[in-house]
Amino acid sequence: MKLELNVRVTPEIASNPDHLLQFVSKQNKIPKSDIKHIECTSRSIDARQKNVVFQLRLDVYINEDFIPLEYPTPHFPNVSLEEPVIIIGAGPAGLFAALRVLELGKKPIILERGKNVKERVEDLRGINVHHIVNEDSNYCFGEGGAGTYSDGKLYTRSKKRGNIRKVLEYLVTFGATKQILVDAHPHIGTNKLPRIIQNIRECILAAGGEIHFKTRITDLILSGSFITGVKSNSGEKWMAKNVIIATGHSGREMFQLLYEKGIQIQTKPLAIGVRVEHPQSLIDSIQYHCDVKNPLLPASEYSLVKQINGRGVYSFCMCPGGVIAPCATKPGEVVTNGWSSAERSRPTANSGIVVELRFDDFKPFESYGVFSALQYQASIEQRAFVMNGGTQKAPAQRMVDFTQNKISSDLPKTSYTPGLVSVSLSELLPPLIADSLKKGFQEFESSMKGYFTNEAIIHAPETRTSSPIQVPRNPDTLEHIQIKGLFPCGEGAGYAGGIVSAAIDGMKCAEAAITGSFTK
Repeated sequence: MKLELNVRVTPEIASNPDHLLQFVSKQNKIPKSDIKHIECTSRSIDARQKNVVFQLRLDVYINEDFIPLEYPTPHFPNVSLEEPVIIIGAGPAGLFAALRVLELGKKPIILERGKNVKERVEDLRGINVHHIVNEDSNYCFGEGGAGTYSDGKLYTRSKKRGNIRKVLEYLVTFGATKQILVDAHPHIGTNKLPRIIQNIRECILAAGGEIHFKTRITDLILSGSFITGVKSNSGEKWMAKNVIIATGHSGREMFQLLYEKGIQIQTKPLAIGVRVEHPQSLIDSIQYHCDVKNPLLPASEYSLVKQINGRGVYSFCMCPGGVIAPCATKPGEVVTNGWSSAERSRPTANSGIVVELRFDDFKPFESYGVFSALQYQASIEQRAFVMNGGTQKAPAQRMVDFTQNKISSDLPKTSYTPGLVSVSLSELLPPLIADSLKKGFQEFESSMKGYFTNEAIIHAPETRTSSPIQVPRNPDTLEHIQIKGLFPCGEGAGYAGGIVSAAIDGMKCAEAAITGSFTK
């Protein structure tokens, strides 16, 4: 028989199978010899009290053999001669759209402006070491999209966006650890994602799909209110009656192309702020109520939100044991983001701390029309580039100094490889954002005593939290409201916010394109 249990145990018990067996046997009065296997199906950490515990959901097999689920690499029929579906962008939305296209027996053709994951590495070195930004190959553009080198978090706030489990199982199929099916906050790690992305690519190609790198789409071919194909910067054309646009939140050229073609887009508010780095040991001591973290506990996380003058100030994409990275997508701008390896073992923790923006905030840029939010975003990035002397160094300030309007006399070593420039961030950030952050940091102290400290270094700016544009689509068909066969998809179109939600949206758009309906 199989017994389902919910238990709360110490880290020592949770991390040791023999100790867990002893615990289950004793607590439930079951002879150890009768317990053939214990399978953990859910795991989370409860650190609200001084004694930190793991909350586990267990399947206990009593006098019954356990047969583990297998996740073999999928084998799709060859689709090389089948009807094509064009997918612009090879991020999570685009790749999972391609997998769903294969499932439905059609041929995916992925067109990606950037390079494959292996070739992207040299361009990441270029921006980190030499301060050179490749507009087509960087932390945002290339195989796997921004998610490949942006931590690999797999949790989403929404539980109603389709089959989350299917996305996670697909990732396990292509090389992720099965632990992502168990953890409350699953995470792959930036160091392991490239191989998984490569395995997805090889699967798509093996089934007869196509993937074209270094291919920037510069035109959409229309026939009245129908899309019939696309054209690249090299002049090559691909024809299909269904086109999925999955270019990500930084695909500004695609927004401009849609606008120039008379295809409706609209302004979308976003959140903008900074990226804050603390010593990981400090965050651990706060969250785990200890001087030194138990080595059996993972690097601790935090999630903070406050209402400041009626608008949200909150943490975004928190990276324990992580690194801050330069994520500009063209010369003349500075953008920060964060990531962690699978082990989350680096000595610093970082998180975006951002301020909720509204339509009225973009009025100074209203002459840009639908691009007002995008221009607001870009103006901060460009001002940061000027303030740091025209490099990829990040304008920075110690946290308490920032709130007291003092330029920091010195800055400690940072995980941000290009380096820092000590400035007054109040001169970089719009007053609304700067003032909200100053109050927010001080109020965070009430939730995390010790958070508000000059040990924390503010790196600016954090601007690419989401797309500043939404591409409207019919909620019943997922097609653009004007153009038949055109499917705006994922983060760039304004319908997702992370790897999992983007992947789900990609699958939904592929299903809608091929069958005319989708699983809600």
